[in-house]
Amino acid sequence: MFRAIDTVGFVGLGAMGSGIARRIMDAGHLVVGWNRTKARAEDLIAAGMGWAATPREAAEQCDVVFTMLTNTAAVQEAAEGEDGLLAGLSAGKVWADLSTIAPDASVALAEEVATTGARYLDTPVSGSPATLAAGQMSVMVGGDRAAYNHVEQLLHAIGPKVTYIGPNGHAILTKVAINLTLVVSVTAFAEAVTLAEKAGVDRAAVVDAALKSVVASPVIGYRAPLLVDDDTVFADVELQQKDLVLAQELGRRLGAMLPTCSAASEMLSAARSSDLAGRDFLVSVADVYRRAAGVTSS
Repeated sequence: MFRAIDTVGFVGLGAMGSGIARRIMDAGHLVVGWNRTKARAEDLIAAGMGWAATPREAAEQCDVVFTMLTNTAAVQEAAEGEDGLLAGLSAGKVWADLSTIAPDASVALAEEVATTGARYLDTPVSGSPATLAAGQMSVMVGGDRAAYNHVEQLLHAIGPKVTYIGPNGHAILTKVAINLTLVVSVTAFAEAVTLAEKAGVDRAAVVDAALKSVVASPVIGYRAPLLVDDDTVFADVELQQKDLVLAQELGRRLGAMLPTCSAASEMLSAARSSDLAGRDFLVSVADVYRRAAGVTSS
């Protein structure tokens, strides 16, 4: 039997996490949050969010707890120890992890959570802060079907597109595959724009034409303007390459060929040394292509 969802915990209040927590609050739920740096949560606290001193306290106080953290190590750190989430979970609760982490680690966490009587769902999201703000975020779900049914409406507060994939680990596996597609397509777009620009075509004109063409996928739609005059950072090189590394590790384990993944990862490795590496990874990769091609126009 699951607990009625009266209070929702949220661990990890970075750019994406804070936006998701706010959407949950706007849907009428009481949220109690924790973040390593409390100052980043001040706006949410001012808006009525409760504060937990530790991840454990968030889990103890809440019926459902979400995590949105940078990588596998960060999620495991929030889970373990006397102040960790596992110590605060109990029967009837649900932990839903929105992060993109190693699939094997996600499955292992599900097994640990089960020993507390709670249930763990891998619930990675697809989109960016811009997608979230537009109400178009999508959520994939892996884990116990009854736990999914229990929190489904809460997930719809995050975004309208919620898909149950299968057992624990299947949603995060799907997310890794989707992000492989995302990075490869965005990297190819940077390559194509550079080719046209090298031939003398105005970069802004190329971007404008692309946005009116069949290649204008949602991710190209919100990222392409970054090549012209937008300093927004949806994901920098290091954060985005993390997802490709997860895909490459999975490919090696399964014996699956991932040639375009490897090529895109090499471009991200080159982009990490660019002086634009702190900007969105599309801008950083385009910088590498342009310098290699000798393109010097603005």
